[in-house]
Amino acid sequence: METKFYTVAKIEGEYATLKDDEGNELFIAMALLPEETDIGVRLKWEELTYTVID
Repeated sequence: METKFYTVAKIEGEYATLKDDEGNELFIAMALLPEETDIGVRLKWEELTYTVID
């Protein structure tokens, strides 16, 4: 599986909008993201799991 990186662009209620490095947007439920997810946080998607990266 391919590893992808996203930045949290906005959070609206129980959903977040993520942007990848090419500017593509992904709308996803906050329940699928790590607890510490907030606007501006970088995430790594690998093996069907999101993790916060520095």
